[in-house]
Amino acid sequence: MGYIGRREAAPIIVEGLKKLEYRGYDSFGVATISGGIELDKHQGRISNSSRSAAHLKGKIGIGHTRWATHGVPSDTNAHPHMDCSNRIAVVHNGIIENYAELKRQLIARGHIFRSETDTEVVAHLIEEAYEVEKDLLAAVQKIVPKLTGSYALLVIAIGEDRIIAARYASPLVLGVGDGEFFAASDMMPILDHTDRAMYLEDGDIASISEVGVEIFHEGKPVKRPVELIDWSQEDTKKGGFPHYMLKEIYEQPQAFYNSVRAITGETLPAPIRNPGSVTVIACGSSYNAGLIFKYLLEDSCAIPLRLDFASEFKYFPPPIQGLVIGISQSGETADTISALKQAKEHNCTTLAITNVLGSSISRSTDFTLFMRAGPEISVAATKSFIAQLAVLMQIINFIRDGEFEEVLRNGHRAIEEVLLMDLSEAVELCINARSIYYVGRGPFYPVSLEGALKMKEISYIHAEGYAAGELKHGPFALLSKETPVIAICMPGETYAVMISNIKEINARGAPVIALGVEGDLELAEVVDIFIPLPETHPFLQVLTTLVVLQLLAYHTAVALNRDVDKPRNLAKSVTVE
Repeated sequence: MGYIGRREAAPIIVEGLKKLEYRGYDSFGVATISGGIELDKHQGRISNSSRSAAHLKGKIGIGHTRWATHGVPSDTNAHPHMDCSNRIAVVHNGIIENYAELKRQLIARGHIFRSETDTEVVAHLIEEAYEVEKDLLAAVQKIVPKLTGSYALLVIAIGEDRIIAARYASPLVLGVGDGEFFAASDMMPILDHTDRAMYLEDGDIASISEVGVEIFHEGKPVKRPVELIDWSQEDTKKGGFPHYMLKEIYEQPQAFYNSVRAITGETLPAPIRNPGSVTVIACGSSYNAGLIFKYLLEDSCAIPLRLDFASEFKYFPPPIQGLVIGISQSGETADTISALKQAKEHNCTTLAITNVLGSSISRSTDFTLFMRAGPEISVAATKSFIAQLAVLMQIINFIRDGEFEEVLRNGHRAIEEVLLMDLSEAVELCINARSIYYVGRGPFYPVSLEGALKMKEISYIHAEGYAAGELKHGPFALLSKETPVIAICMPGETYAVMISNIKEINARGAPVIALGVEGDLELAEVVDIFIPLPETHPFLQVLTTLVVLQLLAYHTAVALNRDVDKPRNLAKSVTVE
């Protein structure tokens, strides 16, 4: 985050960095200009630290909270990074892929490196260019063509009353205040100060001073529109909940309702209504949403759907045609954006589904559908996942000419019915587990994947999701009384075979927690713990089982005293490959 204006910069930056910790929290640092450059940086979380850097003086500053890529978390590797003369400070998101070669060249020219990071090469390159150009903007413009990879850069220097910002393949937003300006990875830390923002494009370099912002692209001045952000400050607070994750789980009825209503006949692009074939590209939870979509679309519309991990697609692109959908909560997932760009090169129609207005993915596709989840701060995706499903189910509804209109209109009520379920018995079984296996069939297979992902993310218990019929092809060897199996067994054509699968699991000694419809005495008799859910439409059964599995993971993590909102080693928005 960066600040320039009439107020002291450091306190504003420190509070802003605390709101960016969902992007990284292993170390932090702030640099301000007050005569010289004042620098303070430390390993650990800024939200937990008594050494917050808020004491630094100066009305121009930059700061960073880190998710480590190059170099272990340490005071030295924390950003900002300085040049040899300590006149220039740099913070950076992204990865400089050619940093090793640049570093060798700089060392050969006499530069001394203090850290293990890729970022430090940027400070030394600017140092060299600044000696020639005597102008910080010109120096940054000169060195960015030498960088391969991704970057969002903020740069300050002694004697320069401005911040230079540069962006390529990593998000960077500028907040426009009254006689003051902000720069950050996203709007979250800016919302306390302004609701007006400019989004830099790939290749943009901005000079930010108290009097305004000048933006250049390929050396030429350009204008970027000022957009009004409709998120409120209250959306970014816990609102009395012990964790953001629980708050966001309880916000899911509204997120589903808002997202369904946002997709109308007018907002759904015509090519989406009649796709010959569909390819979905995504990562993590978004991939699981895509797999649920595959089952529902193929069953309801008889339209074939191919699903690919975005991280694989770039390097092993399949032969594709027709509609390609990229799903990304943040709209900044590097792998997904790269894959969509490749799809466009193959003349495919591209559609982004994202939660963030102005995000990179929305500017790189033919069409965009925005979820209406609001800001999601906990690292583990919950309400954004439900909002993705709302959009995907609404696409199916329109392809089927409104057949599921009534079902989706009542989706939020179905979610509300399961929010207060007592899961204490299941939690007690899970907290002592060595591993937990989740099984389901049809769309409940990806529901199992998502349930297992939530459990491993926040409780640190090993968990895996399987199509129920696959357990006997290897995982049976791992079953024991210490490996609970969570089975989703809903009415339908796979009910009888799911009961058989559960009995097979029983025979191997593994305890079974089953999610089924209330009143299912046959299922209740063959499992150790039965979690009854309301009987409803299959689309809504997907939603209710997902919410129950989110709550199970949450309460298990709390019982184990885990850091629910900031699980170790993870970040909310993965903007590097």
